[in-house]
This record gives sequence, C-alpha cells and structure tokens, in this order.
Amino acid sequence: MKTYLKTLGRMFSKHVTRFISIIFIVLLAVGFSSGVGAATDKINHSLDEYYRSANVTDFIIKSSAEGGFSDEDIQTITDMFTPEDGEEEEAAQPTIASGMSVDVELEIGGQTSLTRIYFLDNFPEFTVNIPDVIEQTEYDGTNQIAYAQQANKSISGVDLGSTITLDFVDILDQLSIQDSGEPLDDSTKDLLSMVFDEEQLNVPLTITQELQSPLLIALDGDPSYVNGEDVELPETGSGLGDLVTVDNVIYTSSDILPSTTFFGTTVEPIARGDIYVSIADRDLFNCFSGSYEDYVNEMTAEIESAFVDEDGNSAVQVITLYDNFSLYSLNSYSQKVEALGWVLVVAFLLVTALVVYSNISRLVEEERAQIACMRTLGYSAFKIIFKYALFAAVAAGIGGFGAYFVGEGLAQLIYYIFNFSYVMPQMSLYFSVTFFMIVFFIIAVVILAATIISGIKMTSAQPAVLLRPKPPKAGKKVIFERFPKFWNLLSFKYKSTVRNVLRYKSRFLMTVVAVAISMALVMAGLAILDLCLFGSLKSTAIIAISIVIIVFAGLLTATVIYTLTNINISERNRELATLMVLGYQDSEVSGYIYREIYIDTLIGIMFGYPLAALLIWIVFNMIGLGTLGGVSWFMWLIAPVVVALFTWIVTIMLRRKIVRIDMNESLKAIE
Repeated sequence: MKTYLKTLGRMFSKHVTRFISIIFIVLLAVGFSSGVGAATDKINHSLDEYYRSANVTDFIIKSSAEGGFSDEDIQTITDMFTPEDGEEEEAAQPTIASGMSVDVELEIGGQTSLTRIYFLDNFPEFTVNIPDVIEQTEYDGTNQIAYAQQANKSISGVDLGSTITLDFVDILDQLSIQDSGEPLDDSTKDLLSMVFDEEQLNVPLTITQELQSPLLIALDGDPSYVNGEDVELPETGSGLGDLVTVDNVIYTSSDILPSTTFFGTTVEPIARGDIYVSIADRDLFNCFSGSYEDYVNEMTAEIESAFVDEDGNSAVQVITLYDNFSLYSLNSYSQKVEALGWVLVVAFLLVTALVVYSNISRLVEEERAQIACMRTLGYSAFKIIFKYALFAAVAAGIGGFGAYFVGEGLAQLIYYIFNFSYVMPQMSLYFSVTFFMIVFFIIAVVILAATIISGIKMTSAQPAVLLRPKPPKAGKKVIFERFPKFWNLLSFKYKSTVRNVLRYKSRFLMTVVAVAISMALVMAGLAILDLCLFGSLKSTAIIAISIVIIVFAGLLTATVIYTLTNINISERNRELATLMVLGYQDSEVSGYIYREIYIDTLIGIMFGYPLAALLIWIVFNMIGLGTLGGVSWFMWLIAPVVVALFTWIVTIMLRRKIVRIDMNESLKAIE
C-alpha cells in the first residue's frame, strides 16, 4: 500500500500540466453550459419572487357592456376564485380589485404620447400589481394625486409636483375612435358640456410619486393589451413596429370619474370596467407550464360564460399573463438563451471528450513501464486502473467545483445583461443545478470511460512487453509524394512537416475535429451577433450572450490546441533534442512544431465551415429566428481570424516549453 501511494503521489507531481489541462477543459465546458442553461431559471425565479411580493394579477377582466361591472358582478368573480366550502379553513384567498383603465393620447411635458390611465377604486392603496416607488414628494393640496411611471424613467418634461389636466371629453373622443372608428359628434360634446360642469370634465392632477409597475418592464415601452402568442417580439432599439406602444402610465382614483344625475338618470361617461384578480397560491415559476395554461384556459372560459350579452356573446375580455407583453417577450428571450445552452452543450461535450481521451490515453502510455512493474509486484489490474481513474476523477472534480462558480457568475452576468432591455427585479440567489449536474455527469462518465478503456488495454499486455519501449511510428510516403512536381517544390523542412502531420493520424484527426468544432462554435456566436446587429433579433441581451459564446469558444480552441500540442511535444522530446544538437536555432526548432499546429488548424477551419453551417441551422431553428443564408458574408471571414488568433496565442505560450527541452535527459531517455 505504501508503494502504491508513492506511485500515486509521483504521478500527480509528474503530470501537473496534464492535470491542469483536464481541470481547465472541464471548467470551460461545464461552466459555460451550466451558466447559459441556468440563466433562464434564474430569470424565472427572480420574477417569481418579485411577482409574489407585488401580488401580480393573473387575470384582468375588462367589461364591454355599457355601465361596466356592478357590485354583484364583482362578487360573482370573487366567488369563482374563492375556495369552496369544505376545503381547508385557512386556505389562501384570492385578491380582487376593481377600477378602470384606458389607453389615450395625452399631451404630457409638451409631447403627445400614448398613455395608459388607471382609475383605481382603492387608490392610493395598491392591493394588486403593487408598484415600486422610484421617487416621491409630499403634496399638501386639494387636487387629486396622480402616480406616473414610464419604464423606469421619468416622464419627459414632467417633474414631481407638477400638474397635468385630464380632459374627459378628449378622452371619450379618442375612445369613440378606437371603438367605432368615428370621433364624437358635436351634439354629443355639447350634451356632455351641458350635463357636466367644467371641473368634472377638466381635472388637474399633481404628480407626487414616480412608480415602476411590475406589469410594464420592457424599456422600449409596452404595446396596448395584445396576445403575446399572436405578435412578433419587439425590435429593441427600433421601436415595436406596427404595435401600439404605451409610453406613460398614470394611476389615479376612480372618484374623479365624472358622474351626475340628469333628469333622474345617473350618467357615467366612463364606468368601472376592470376587475383585477390575483389567484391564491400562484406559482409563477411554472406560469408557462401546461398545468398553469390549462388552469388559465379553464377559468377564462368560465368567466366568459358567466357574462354574456342579449345575443349570447361574451360581454367581457379576459387578459392573462400570457397577454402581458413584457413578461411574454422576456420569457421568450430567456427561453432562447436556454435553447442555445442545450445546443452548445453537445458541441462542448464533443471537444471535451476528444481532448480528455487524448490526454488520458497518452498518460497511460507514458506510464507503461510503471504499470509493468506494478503488475510484476502483484498489483491487480483493478488497482492499477483505479490509480489513473482517481487522477482523472480528482482533476474532473476540481474542474467541476470551479465550473459551478463559473456557471453561477455567467448566469448572473446574463441576468445583468437583460437589464439593458428590461427593468429586471432583484436577482434571486437561486442557481439551477440541472444543467450543471447533467453536463458534469456526462463529462465525468466520458473521462472515466476513457481512463478505464486505456487502462484495460495497457494492463492486459504482458509486463515484459510493457517494459520494452514502444517503437516509434514508422515513416511512410505521404500522398503528396505521388505528385513529384509539387513535392519537389517544397524545401526539406516543409517536407518533414507534411510527413509529420500525416504520420500521427489519430492525433491529426483529433486536432482537426476539435478545431472544426471550436470553429463552428465561434461561427455560431458570430451568426447570433449578426442576427442581432443586422437582422430581426434586436436584443442587447442576446448580443452580449453571443459575445460570451465567441469568447468561450476561443478559449476552448486555445485549450484544445495547447493540450494536444503539449502532448505532441512530450512525445517528441527526443526528436526536438536531436534538432538542437544538430545546431538548429530556437526559432527553427519552434517553427518545426508551429508549422504543424498551423496546418492542423487550417485544415480544422476548412472542415469547420460545413460543421458551422449545420450548427447555425440548428441554433436558428431552436430559437425560431434567422436563416443560414441571411448571415452576413464577412462573418464567415471573421470566424477563422478568431480561431487563428487564439492559436497564435497558444504558440507563443508553448515556445518556452520547446526551447527549454533538456537535451541530455531527452537523448538518454529509452524512448
């Protein structure tokens, strides 16, 4: 056991570089995949916590009947959402509020813009859709108080304490245009002027608070009530296209709605037309789940059937969270991020599997003499393989541990990036381990499988065979030598480079495949960036994510090239030492390796183009936007430059290792 532990300790100290490379590749692959995948869950959990504290409405019921909702109607809605008799006595109760909301063009701060006005029965208290107070001031006067909000920004030209005037004749005129397509006729306007006095039709309101509504979080404004499933996502930075965008929101009391008695008849030009419902025990995290959608559809049908007009048609319009454009667009973008995570996980896993397998295989090969000695001393194949499996498992475990924090940091970065397009609530501390566990488990299995396969292959050989040095790979004519006119044009150093590239076919194929996948990842990031900058996906958040993809793909390229080339150098220490003894300069010896790296990278880039096209096609289909033909031509030229740049950085890092080879030790080695 003591000898066993010593050999284990020597292996860890001898192969530090290989140990670190496994740690780093696991750190990159698991950290990136888990971070991108967990961002969506973090957004959902943060919204869940925020929407619970704000008691956000699940249903907004708008009456289309003349006179709006009566007290009996409100009670009917309340009964629908209240637990039935016989259920738990302390069952959570729904929150019901009522009022009226209209979207009208108002002149505010010298500018005319679409404004949503809420006339609330419980104003200034909020029981549902409780807004955050951004800024407030005291006002001790007789005018009604108005609350204002504009996507986390102050209303242009309006300060706290300033006064705006609501012209109800103008509001009714605009509502008439929306309902019938025609403005109010002069006789109706004259009648309104006769029935109501000036103070009822023109109400001055003083702004005393600036609020942030939990329903309106898109910084570019929100369209008037629309069904998110039937509308395209907004193009951030260029408005909402054909959608009607709400710029300002005003909250005030329903008491200011004009109402009077005219010849014994109560006249209410604008009646109480909204009921706001926040259901009990709502789980917003699953608000786009099938069970929640079924519940929403069931309750919508029940509400519509409870309020019908004389013709049997529904007299209400039910607006749900699915019709909340802010929530819908944010959820859609976050789902796109999650889809990207699943697609890129596969690519990262393929590269990781190749690099780790190459690393572990070479490790076991280098330890063939030690394995022979241990077999001679009576150690079982299981104990020998376990030593290498432990080496790989510890490296993977350390990489996975670090990847957890990299993933958490990346998820937080993505969450922060979404603030450029949305008013994001305080970030939840929740971190989804789903992606982390899935990716880490797969990588751990790949690493252990590679170790076990290599170990079984080595321990099955006879100790006498293992003690003999493995003969070097025999040189053969390469395909280019069959074309003498081309071959004779090459100098000796280039002929040797070509022969060495094709001499070690397995290493050559691994490098080419790994670079091709890395190239595809870089190109996928550039394609998403192109879609955001020049296409239909105008999202600042997705732009930043695409940059993150490019950076991580570049780092993956560097890690792949560094690891495989480091193995190449270790295998050819004796060869490089011979060149030094023959008088080759440091630059010539380094170039001997560099040329092979650049050739492998160039071939990998060539094969990376069709792979990139496939990956882009998959990504665009997953996110439901973009076409392969729509990717700008210059993006296809930028991708190889990025890969070449990271490759060049690796060659600079490896120069020291090449020129500092110990010639005496290398030439004395039995291999």
